[in-house]
Amino acid sequence: MSSRFEELDWQQTPMGEISLRRRREPVLDVDIYEVQLNEEFLMSSLFTVSETQLAHLGIVAHDQEELDVMVGGLGLGYTAKAALANPRTRRVTVVDAIAPVIEWHRRDLLPDTLGLASDDRCELVHDDFFALVAEGRSERSYDVALVDIDHTPSHVLNSAHSPFYSTDGLRDLRSLLRPAGVFALWSDDPPSDDFLATLGTVFEQVSGHVVSFPNPHTGGTSACSVYVARHFRSAAT
Repeated sequence: MSSRFEELDWQQTPMGEISLRRRREPVLDVDIYEVQLNEEFLMSSLFTVSETQLAHLGIVAHDQEELDVMVGGLGLGYTAKAALANPRTRRVTVVDAIAPVIEWHRRDLLPDTLGLASDDRCELVHDDFFALVAEGRSERSYDVALVDIDHTPSHVLNSAHSPFYSTDGLRDLRSLLRPAGVFALWSDDPPSDDFLATLGTVFEQVSGHVVSFPNPHTGGTSACSVYVARHFRSAAT
């Protein structure tokens, strides 16, 4: 029987204090891993359907074999793991701005995503995803970009992230995608008509998907959403 609570790591980062915690959920009799940044609760291993669906919906929207996938935001690793599990995925590059998060995976502190950092098809990159996109610093182009960093396009962890969700920011992201590339974005809110309209100024095909999952705390269901956008024109447009 594991202890009820354990702080596996705590570090000061440029974004503030981040901690990885494991606690025993007595009702479900399982260990739950949680991440907190300052006073913000970021993620929990109890709710992973949406992270997995982000990878699924993004990859299924692309009809090409042998896909190179970029993931913005490593977190607990469920999106990257789901992308690697798809037989069409050739390579996954994960970009995260918080170095301790990458170290958690290199130290294999998270049982559900053991071996992620040592997978030959997976590269973990310590960098600011938003700055990398805005400054055009990526050395590669990608078929699929999956992003799960902020709570929603309008509820961001850092105000410096906000320009990414504008037409200009999304054009910068599109420039990293190969022709027929797909962009998928996780959001904690239902699909927003305003953000779908913004996506539509950059991508030819856009949609918002509600992802529902059981919530053992409430006994009901909870939901989030995944935006999916595809660019069909040539890379020069």
